[in-house]
Amino acid sequence: MINKMFFNKLWLVCLAMLPLFANAAEIDKTQPYQMMQHVAQQAFERLKNEQAEVHRNPDHLKVIVEEELMPYVNEKYAALKLLGPNLKGADKKDVETFIIAFRKYLVASFAQVLTQYTDQVIEFGPEPKLDPKKRITGIKVEIVDTPRPNIKLEFKLRKNKNTGEWAAFDMIAEGISLLSSKQSEWSSKLRQEGLVSVAQELEELASRPIQFESAESAQ
Repeated sequence: MINKMFFNKLWLVCLAMLPLFANAAEIDKTQPYQMMQHVAQQAFERLKNEQAEVHRNPDHLKVIVEEELMPYVNEKYAALKLLGPNLKGADKKDVETFIIAFRKYLVASFAQVLTQYTDQVIEFGPEPKLDPKKRITGIKVEIVDTPRPNIKLEFKLRKNKNTGEWAAFDMIAEGISLLSSKQSEWSSKLRQEGLVSVAQELEELASRPIQFESAESAQ
């Protein structure tokens, strides 16, 4: 079973692959493969250049994620998929509350794992052939993290039928969907305590300051 530390590492390389530090106006989001390639290059360069500032103020990572990553993430679709059966009979306002809290949780989670940044290398798989009749596609990549074994990932993206633009909503790491793993983790609590209670917990988690792990705790 993949442990929490391994998933944190996968989240890190995931973030490095997503359109993390690119100007939205400069990226054609109707071409998902080219978009991912373009922004991946900028992501690593930005992380390298801003390490000093991030170490002075780790919460700066939240600002970066909010401004540069979230425009490329379909958090609403991801949240609704995560809720799954818990959507049945749910109050619309409660669902909206959960989506807002889930977004904040994503920002904080992405920022936290970015504290583990090292100089990873990315290798893209073949460009997928887009089917105009389908709105979901996957882009395969491999993370070269020497001397550790390479990590195989697949990013799932969904196309907006009105704009034709793509946005990420899930990542499959070594065959395991991170969205599905969170669904399994939160399913019982959502059923027993309700959407608002879980949303409040996510808000609390999102409000915690970003911290760098010590060398001892990382071992």
